[in-house]
Amino acid sequence: MITLNDTATRLLLVAVVVLPLLGAVAALLPAPPGLRGRHGPDRDVLRHGVTVSGVVLAATLVLAAAFDHDDPGRIQAETDASWIPALGVRLHLGVDGISLPLLVLTALLTFLCALHSYFRPPDGPRPAAFVALLLLLEAGTLATFAVLDLVLFFLAFETVLVPMYFLIARWGGAGRTAAAWKFVLYTVLGSVVMLLGLLLIGVQAGTFDMVALAAAHGEGLTHTTQLLAVLALGIGFAVKTPMWPLHSWLPDAHTAAPTTGSVLLAGVLLKMGTYGLVRIALPVAPEGMETFAPYLGAFAAAGIVYGSLACLSLVREGAGGDLKRLIAYSSVGHMGFVLLGVATLTPTGVNGALFANIAHGLITGLLFFLVGALKERTGSTDLDWLAGAGGAALYGRSPRFGGLLAFAAVASLGLPGLAGFWGELLAMLGAFDPADGLSRPAFLTYLAVAAFGTLLTAAYLLLVVRRVCMGDSPAPGSDLPDLRGYEYAAYAPLAALTVLAGLWPAVLLDLTDPAVQSLLPGVVP
Repeated sequence: MITLNDTATRLLLVAVVVLPLLGAVAALLPAPPGLRGRHGPDRDVLRHGVTVSGVVLAATLVLAAAFDHDDPGRIQAETDASWIPALGVRLHLGVDGISLPLLVLTALLTFLCALHSYFRPPDGPRPAAFVALLLLLEAGTLATFAVLDLVLFFLAFETVLVPMYFLIARWGGAGRTAAAWKFVLYTVLGSVVMLLGLLLIGVQAGTFDMVALAAAHGEGLTHTTQLLAVLALGIGFAVKTPMWPLHSWLPDAHTAAPTTGSVLLAGVLLKMGTYGLVRIALPVAPEGMETFAPYLGAFAAAGIVYGSLACLSLVREGAGGDLKRLIAYSSVGHMGFVLLGVATLTPTGVNGALFANIAHGLITGLLFFLVGALKERTGSTDLDWLAGAGGAALYGRSPRFGGLLAFAAVASLGLPGLAGFWGELLAMLGAFDPADGLSRPAFLTYLAVAAFGTLLTAAYLLLVVRRVCMGDSPAPGSDLPDLRGYEYAAYAPLAALTVLAGLWPAVLLDLTDPAVQSLLPGVVP
């Protein structure tokens, strides 16, 4: 750990948010003569993307190292300046134990996506526009996790929609236009409802400051106001998460998106919805959350089973299932565990939700990288075409690639010792003993349904391993390229962090728990 004064940490957090935005603008400008490479402007701008995202990642890691880990429940690196005095809107930024892991995850995945794109440029129009959109997406996501003003939160939340739309629509695969429009329509409609909830809170409470609102724990907001606010916020965040039955935009978006788009969509964009529930809805409107928590838990449990059954339907032989689409549906199930943890309103459940958030970003990001690489090697992600009658036999045709794919699959099913295990376990433990005022029989039912969902999850992921990684002895000459150097560089950090979080869960829980204790009403830190 390193020691920096308050001014240095404040400037560092501002730089983390602003640098990608400046880099996005610079990507659209011609490279200065001294920075032009030998391989043309397209390679120059892709290298620019790697450089900027690498600097942002380095700055984020320095911020994490300078973070006071003895007091993670306190807002640190805080900047608070007036922006629109007439409306009481402030440029308020800060980081605590809840937002810090998400900042690091966002910076890491964006850098890995930029690195992957440098060696495997996406098929489509100008690389300069691709890099600019990638960095704009990073800026919006980082700002969402760093801002502490409701109006700024909404602006940052909406910033990511434009670059993700164009990444899907311009660099995606078959059906990309329809998938991009579906993504935008769902998320914009959800955001409009969410905005009404944010404005209702700000106007009724007399402030848009998220820190002050969280400290008040609903004081100054009537029961009816809290109900309406949580309903509006819940719809907006549920679309982004996504929660069943508001999930139908996700499979199409993932299937059509380029590899980098799928990685960032699953790895960080889905986390914005659950982060909003924890950061805003839980502390600001506790009475509203208590009222709607049983319904949230029911939808979460239904989503866990629905996502698993959809995956089982796609993986069966003869179904014509697509591997990218299967992983997209798996996200519906995995994010169901996150929502179940939030619905328990307990420190155990909420910590499990935050842990599962990070684990899903690492594991599913790795899975989408691998599926994209598989499509590059074979030209398809159709399971029946890949596996045929005897299996795709990746273990024999590309041993290290097949082994890493199997590792990511068993991590996703929640194997003990890997990151996917702890979040789901803690979410279910929270459901076993929910907060006072919630129906324990109802949450025990949700627990039983979620536990059944874990069995279904194991079933479809093991079927994926059997059909894709195993199979008959490959015919001579049917070998596929094994992992390349840049693929090791892009995939190894995600695999290593999956193991680290699985073997040492305290690395995350020690950060999130004090912050969660301070956000939940009635809990003494």
